[in-house]
Amino acid sequence: MTNKYYIKTFGCQMNEYDSEKIGSVLDKKSHLTETSAPEDADLIILNTCSIREKAEVKVFSDLGRFRELKEKKPGLRIAVGGCVASQEGENIIKRAPYVDLVFGPQSLHRVSELLDKREVSGKPQIDITFPEIEKFDHLPIINKNRVSASISIMEGCSKYCSFCVVPFTRGEEISRPLEGILNEIVRLTFNGVSEIILLGQNVNAYRGVMDNGDIADFSLLLEYVAEIKEIKRIRFTTNHPNEMTDSLIDCFRSIDKLAKTIHLPIQSGSDRILSAMKRNYTALEYKSIIRKIRKVCPEISLTSDFIIGFPNETDKEFESTIKIMKDLEFDYSFSFLYSPRPGTPASYLQDNIPNKIKQQRLEELQKLNVSQGKKYTELMKGTNQRVLFDHYSKKNKGVLLGKTDNNRIVEASSDSGLLNKFVNVKVAKTDTKNLQVESLIS
Repeated sequence: MTNKYYIKTFGCQMNEYDSEKIGSVLDKKSHLTETSAPEDADLIILNTCSIREKAEVKVFSDLGRFRELKEKKPGLRIAVGGCVASQEGENIIKRAPYVDLVFGPQSLHRVSELLDKREVSGKPQIDITFPEIEKFDHLPIINKNRVSASISIMEGCSKYCSFCVVPFTRGEEISRPLEGILNEIVRLTFNGVSEIILLGQNVNAYRGVMDNGDIADFSLLLEYVAEIKEIKRIRFTTNHPNEMTDSLIDCFRSIDKLAKTIHLPIQSGSDRILSAMKRNYTALEYKSIIRKIRKVCPEISLTSDFIIGFPNETDKEFESTIKIMKDLEFDYSFSFLYSPRPGTPASYLQDNIPNKIKQQRLEELQKLNVSQGKKYTELMKGTNQRVLFDHYSKKNKGVLLGKTDNNRIVEASSDSGLLNKFVNVKVAKTDTKNLQVESLIS
């Protein structure tokens, strides 16, 4: 029926991973090829995210533009996948009856089947069920030659933070069996992968069944992945403070392949706000976790997430967040204004803080964090860093780019022969987030 597909991806690394898998399903089962131009596509997919405010508005805005393409090309099929699809379900078809497919994050492996049913029935198809871990048994391995690849090790979240819609759109935490993950990583190494990024809503909550029936926690999974000789660097995201076990913290000491960086969302420095968010830890408990991590790995880079303007956040509570930003000296982190998500407990809270004040607070926090990030970059001058050079600069064809453990961009000459290689380098110059190589270290 169709020849080309176009995917627009919103949101996090999990969605990027899901989009890649959707593409692999369409390639293998429907024999479609990807295009970067929606006007050339026979199938357009929006892989959506519902974390931020007005996510649904953005989706329907895009759908309105794609409707015009469909009017010119009646055979065009339009699909909505991801978390907004899971959240809105039939409402998408009601508001946009020209949409052909609606599928959730857990049913993306059925996209070709849904497409076939749409052609046979002539009616829109909806599948927003939660078939737990089934999708990983039906997703083909992506055979692209690459040096870095992501792999999802679990789905969903069971923390039920009061502001978050993820448990309702992706379901509760379900971990993939250990052997399935290891087999997929090994197969990826056949295509040149040497860096693996382990993904999950709360990746450190991983509890996967082993072949002998025992349960592997996240630290044990890391140990197994580190034993795959072709893998040279391991990253993981995102984490929850309540799952930072001593055994996981010790991995930063015992596993050389583990990138010396961790993203550990705190959200607020105020205990009252943290309680209202249902985060189930205090600022002091979070600080204790960071002290443990820095004790075993003093050079670790710490990044986090912050939500500013949670309902009724006071000046004093905001200052607590500023204080913890200063105390823990976070590297470049992510901060957002609170946005109520439909159906979450926090969305029913009355709020008396003007948006202008919230915006001022956000700008103050971000300004502080940028200054801290710049300081860390400057401190890297003259240091030795492990870098994976994996792509060329789009702006300058004579420049090869790579990343350090703490995600700083490193520049090298494009004729250096370093493409797709891990090397140790000495940093000569620093910019806000970029580094320039002085010399290679054997």
